[in-house]
Amino acid sequence: MTDLIHSFHIPVMGTGHSVDTPIRVAPFGISSVISLVDDLLLEKIRKHYAEKYGLPYHKIAKDDEDGRAKRISAYLNVVHEIVQKKMEEIKQQPFYESNNKQKYFELLPEDSMLKQKYNKLLIINAGDERNDLEKDLTLNMKPGSIDVNIMVNVDRTHYAKNGDPLDEEFTDAKAGLRGYANSCLQSSIIFSAGINQRLYSYMSKFRDFYRDKMGRIKKRIILKVSDFRSALIQGKFLAKKGLEVYEFRIESGLNCGGHAFPSNGILLPKLLKEFKEKRKSLVAEFKPLIQKYYKKMGWEYPESAMNIHPLITVQGGIGNHGEVCRLRKDFGMDLTGWASPFLLVPEVTCVDDSTRELLRQARAENLYLSDVSPLNIPFNNVYGTGSELWTQKKVMEGRPGSLCPKKILLSNTEFTEKPVCLASRQYQTAKLKEIENMKISTDEKERLQKKVVVKNCICDHLGNGALIALGIADEQNAPQSICPGPNIEWFNKFYTLKEMVDHIYGRGPSLVSSKRPHMFAKEIEMYMDDFEKKVLSSSHTKKEIITMLEYKKNLEKGLDYCLEIAKKPPYPGENLKSISICVKKQRSRLNRLNSRFEESIRLAS
Repeated sequence: MTDLIHSFHIPVMGTGHSVDTPIRVAPFGISSVISLVDDLLLEKIRKHYAEKYGLPYHKIAKDDEDGRAKRISAYLNVVHEIVQKKMEEIKQQPFYESNNKQKYFELLPEDSMLKQKYNKLLIINAGDERNDLEKDLTLNMKPGSIDVNIMVNVDRTHYAKNGDPLDEEFTDAKAGLRGYANSCLQSSIIFSAGINQRLYSYMSKFRDFYRDKMGRIKKRIILKVSDFRSALIQGKFLAKKGLEVYEFRIESGLNCGGHAFPSNGILLPKLLKEFKEKRKSLVAEFKPLIQKYYKKMGWEYPESAMNIHPLITVQGGIGNHGEVCRLRKDFGMDLTGWASPFLLVPEVTCVDDSTRELLRQARAENLYLSDVSPLNIPFNNVYGTGSELWTQKKVMEGRPGSLCPKKILLSNTEFTEKPVCLASRQYQTAKLKEIENMKISTDEKERLQKKVVVKNCICDHLGNGALIALGIADEQNAPQSICPGPNIEWFNKFYTLKEMVDHIYGRGPSLVSSKRPHMFAKEIEMYMDDFEKKVLSSSHTKKEIITMLEYKKNLEKGLDYCLEIAKKPPYPGENLKSISICVKKQRSRLNRLNSRFEESIRLAS
């Protein structure tokens, strides 16, 4: 398991865009995340890399017993083996030459002890001291962590050949967890997209999630959270099972890539402030519960772990080093996460050429929060993807929907006994027929029909870009979906790994324009858009009115706090002025929308 080599990490991107990112960046000490949603995709990519690196490969068939868990374990073990192999090759390289060993050290942040020792190495004369320093530096070269992500509520039930449901341990989430737990990795698992208590309880079956006698945890737990209360609830539930949260990974609810999970108007700065003020209480709440569990199990809780605190990190919409400084120095964040900008770094992400070019050219008007996800959760998107064109073509041909080759996002039982996907042809055909028979206006029929056919087969399409990029699939037969955050608007070239890392650490010229609005300003705008959408679609139920009033109250508090931040001295490259301008504009908008909402309530009553 790695210590903190870099002060940033690369979060999960889709099912395929970061699928082999650890192979690409872990040998340079950078941690990244693989999605475990699509085990069939992992199997194809395992075959590719096993052949490329001369490793043994035995196919794990789709219908093998416990196949999902086995495919995940096998893929993660291959990734680990390749990373170790590449790491050792880099270690064997000489100093003072232009090679990957030099690149490893040059990428390190300036405040890293390893970087400072390396800088010293470059200026001292040959001799015993330099030889000892070379050995010390080489010995302390560590790979980045090969982390994994599970969307906890993507948890379909599997069925036996006779149609009977399999035991609960074979659901997607538990099988994914088991696949990771049985792998050889020493890393972290990130739980995102909700809470799944049955899954968390299942973790207690695996000893690797607990401390050993030396105080080490082989497999660490990271929770992606969007509010402090959720962090506290989940952390306490795990602590009662003796499980420790290694990191709370905070993400903006809207200013991010992938699926968006907006809060009820709580802006990121207010959330970060709460975590900063209350982070000590996390340890106070959890530690006694964890120790109690160890005592019950007859285990000794290591004294060395008593003062270890969970890391608090943040991701979503970060765009330059000035913003990193604000997050780390003012809010005490331990690390930052950078995802979407790396979609334009071919060394790092697995994206087909056509889609990467689409992202390079993307501007604000091309990026949008879409309704394409069968999960019925807002999904960050870009116009013109292969997936969008394929979906539209099927509609024009009178054959809307996907044949649902992977059956991952099964949730609807409107027309069937077993759940089907909202993007499937089976569901869409039945739903469109129902709409056609409704006694409603033509305009209303068209509106409802569009809501049905907009759904994309993202479980298949999100992995196709990786298959095309690796030469496994043909672009013509593999529609590609991608889910960048709005921040990618400001990155309009293809970059090297070194260029992007230097940008993150504030070395050299910024890769983004000085006109780029502050990440906090962008988030304010996005939450105001969300509030407006809710105002316009409100049914004025009592519960909805209470929620909307709370949303407005949270926004007002957030705007006030952002204005306080805007009055502080900016860090280099930080566009604080844009926050003041944004707050003034959006506060007026909020007041107008609220007046409209109050008037609509009056008319409805």
